[in-house]
Parts: sequence; structure tokens; C-alpha cells
Amino acid sequence: MTVVSYRTEPSQYRHWRLDFGGAIATLTLAVDPTGGLVPGYELKMNSYDLGVDIELYDAVQRLRFEHPEVKAVVVTGGMDRMFCAGANIRMLAQSTHSCKVNFCKFTNETRNGIEDATENSGQTYIAALNGTAAGGGYELAAACEEIILIDDGSSVVSLPEVPLLGVLPGTGGLTRVVDKRKVRKDRADAFATRPEGIRGATAVEWGLVDEAVPRAQFGERVRARAESAARRSWRPESAAGVALTPLTPRVDANEIAYRYVRATMHPNERCVDIVVSGPDSEPPAGPAEAVRQGASYWPLALTRELDDLILHLRTNETALGLWVFRVVGEADLVGAYDRQLLDHQNDWFINEVIHYYKRTLKRLDVTSRSLFAVIEPGCAYVGMLLELALACDRQFMLEGIYEDLDTDATPATVEVTESNFGSYPMGNGLTRLESRFYGHPKQLVAVAEQIGTSISATDAAQLGLVTSVLDDIDFAEELRIVLEERASLSPDALSGMEANCRFVGPESLETKIFGRLSAWQNWIFVRPNAVGPDGALRTYGSGEHATFDVQRV
Repeated sequence: MTVVSYRTEPSQYRHWRLDFGGAIATLTLAVDPTGGLVPGYELKMNSYDLGVDIELYDAVQRLRFEHPEVKAVVVTGGMDRMFCAGANIRMLAQSTHSCKVNFCKFTNETRNGIEDATENSGQTYIAALNGTAAGGGYELAAACEEIILIDDGSSVVSLPEVPLLGVLPGTGGLTRVVDKRKVRKDRADAFATRPEGIRGATAVEWGLVDEAVPRAQFGERVRARAESAARRSWRPESAAGVALTPLTPRVDANEIAYRYVRATMHPNERCVDIVVSGPDSEPPAGPAEAVRQGASYWPLALTRELDDLILHLRTNETALGLWVFRVVGEADLVGAYDRQLLDHQNDWFINEVIHYYKRTLKRLDVTSRSLFAVIEPGCAYVGMLLELALACDRQFMLEGIYEDLDTDATPATVEVTESNFGSYPMGNGLTRLESRFYGHPKQLVAVAEQIGTSISATDAAQLGLVTSVLDDIDFAEELRIVLEERASLSPDALSGMEANCRFVGPESLETKIFGRLSAWQNWIFVRPNAVGPDGALRTYGSGEHATFDVQRV
């Protein structure tokens, strides 16, 4: 099996070109047809696979951290009359189900990251469709704040997945058409079943694009829109960026070790132990000094390592269905960094760190793995790191200490801070505490009254912050039984159960994409109408027509 790495940098890009012109950056998609992540398909017509999106994700991250001067990003195509043909069909047809699902999930997260940059970083993304944008190509455009289509009589926007492939536009297209772009639902229905697409003035009238511009004026109009967006941005004019230096984890047979994150895999138990470490020194004096620390600034370094680990485990370790988190370190130091992020959240760099950590926690929320947190003496579940426990499906806390192992230890505590009440919301807009106590406002108020205090195991249980509290006589054995029980259950049923339990309350565009849309697409991806011998993904481009089971189920 090919091990997929999510680590790259611009000098290694094969599919994207990143150019800079003052406050405006241009991301040009020029896919290398021979540059597929795995053999067996050619990336024709600016179509993409996971490798193309890994580069896009890296570019979006670098634009936010390394280029504070950039206030508008133009996304365009590097082929004549073709912006992007979407996900490569041959790649999808030959991929395993888990590869298709992980591809769609990561692609969705990358599109959401583009929208997050526009909303929270002052970097407006503008899609300059220099030619046809089909399927995932249009979905990429729809993630941008503005869409400009070249009006040359042939270029169209389309979502042809339903009529041509027997699947759905799987990276947010349907949801963004109706929820974000507010396309009338009958028109959305027509659009999603019209393989030839829609061009020019009609695309503007329906709301699928913001403007259709003749070829002769296209570059000028794109530039004007980008300059207008840049003038609205609050990003600093001359701040120094922070280089995202390469991550170099130590990788052994069953362990991946970064500086602040370590994962030990237990294949026989189908679980992985993840230890997250707090900082080893006081925070820098302020944002300027944090920028000078760069990628080694603890909250940023930790987030990058955790992000990379989540992506690695999701893609390459699909049999490890249970992730067990432990957080260790000095609680006071974690609290000091937590306060620094809160106190300086209006600084551009601190703002980027906060939103990056938010996005990484969201990755956990939508990961189809069981997540458990263990809270023991020596832990540092404070504020931002408490979010890791709150993101878990269950929390197990030791009452007292392990008498026979460490007589100098002090009992474990947890600490809620102001950051748990708004800095890191979930995809539905709720904090994890609001989600935990949904429908129980008095319990949420009771927890808020404990901000800044060390909460013992007994009090944490009474407040509802943990699932189970046990003394050292029972703790290890009870935890072993719980882990074995979880590993014995159906992974499919657990994925569905966890996805439903984690997201209570209101829906948002984001939760619809990861819940409703992804759930349906996952099901469609295993149906014979899509992937059977005569399914649409298999027969596409062969000259043969797909054979459908006509029963609705």
C-alpha cells in the first residue's frame, strides 16, 4: 500500500504555481498529467487527485502564515479554455472505498479552509474561470468568495456527477449552490442534472457565477475585483511572515514521534495512543516575539504536528479505529499560552494560530474514529488542550493517584478557561461545551462559574465534564475493558453513531457537507449503480452505457 504524506512545500509542487504581486497572489492550476499520486491514471484536462489537493492545502496555509501582505488570492487555470475538470474519474474508479471517502473528506476540509481564510484572515479568494469549470472544478470555484467566468461562447460551469457518473458532487457543490450562492432550488435541480453545463449570462442570472466577462476584458476585470477585495482587507501592510519549516517526525514501525505529539500504534488492539505534550518554557513576551519564534512557537508547532498526524492516521492507518488521547505537561505553562492567545487574538499572527488550531480540532470532529481521552496525574488539560478531551467521545479520569507507582504525584485536574467558550467552535457554530450541554443551560453556567480554577475528578464528574471517574484500583482494568469492548464493535456502525452524537443542535453549511452530503456519497460509493461492473464510474469514457438497478431504496 502506498503511504500518503501530506507534507510538501512550493518547490515540490507539480500541479500548482504560486505568484505574487503586492497585495494580490495568484494560484494557477496547471496539473501535470503524469503526476498522479499512484499509478493507473492520467490527470487529463486539469483534473485532480489527492496529490493535487495536498498541494492546494499547503499553498492556502502558506498564504495565511508566510504572506501577511497578501489580501486577495486569485485562483485560475493554466490550460487554455479549461479551468478544472474536477476529480479524476479514472482515479475514483480504481480507488478503494476508504480512499474515495478520505479523498472527499480532505478535499472538503481544504475548500472549507479557503472560506475560513476569506472570513477570518482577510484574504479574499476569487475564482477566475478562464475556461470550463466542471464538477469538482466548479466546487473549487464555489469555495471562493467571488466567481468570474470567461464569456467566450464555449466555457461553462457544470456539476455533471449525477447524470454522467451516478454519484454526487462530493465536495460541497450541491450545498454551496443552494446555501451559499442561494440558487433557487428548481434551478439547482436543473443545474445538477444538466451535464452540458450553463454558460455566460444564464450562469450569472441563476447566481452560479458573479460575472461573465468577454475574453478581451477578462484579465482587467479579475484584477479590478482583486484590488477591490484587497482594499477591504485588514491584513497588515508590512508585517514579517512566519515560514512553515518542514516537519521531520521520527517514524518507526509502530510509532510516530514529533516534538510535542507522539503516537504509538497497537495493531492487535486496533488502537493508537496519542500523547500531546505541553510547552517546556514560558510564552514569549508578546506577538512580535512569537513571530520571531516562528514555526517553533508552541501553539503553532503543536497544531502542525497534530494536523499532520490526524491526516496520516486517517489515510494510512484505517484499521486503527480507536484513538486514545493523553495530554501531559505543566498546566501553568499551558494556561499562560492560552491566555496569550486570548489577550492578543487581534494580532494577525496570533489570529492565524487560533484559527489553525480551530480547523485542526474540526478535523477531529469529522474523523471516523472513536476518540477517548484519559486524564491522569501529570496531565495538562487546560483551556485549548482541554478542547482535545471535549472533542473526544468519552473522557476517563483518575481520582487520586497511582499509589504504587508515583507517591510524589498530585491528583489530576482539568481547567476551563475563556477560550473554551468561543475561540474554537465546531462546524455547527457551537463550542464543544455548548455541544456537550446542549439543552442543559444550567450545567453550562455551572461550568462557566469554574473558569480559571483547577477542577478535581469528583467535581469534574459532578459538573459533567468527564464520563467516568475511577480510583487507581479499578482504573487500568476498567479502561482496558472499555477499549476492548469498543474495538469489538462494527466500525461502520460506530462511524454512523459517532457522527450523529457529535453534532447536536443547529445545522450549518459545514455540517451539511460533512454529515448529510458525505453520508449519502459514502453510501452511493458502495452501490453497484456507481461502482459495480456496469456502474457509471466504471463505464465512463468507455462508450458503454451504465446499467442501473432502477429500484429506489
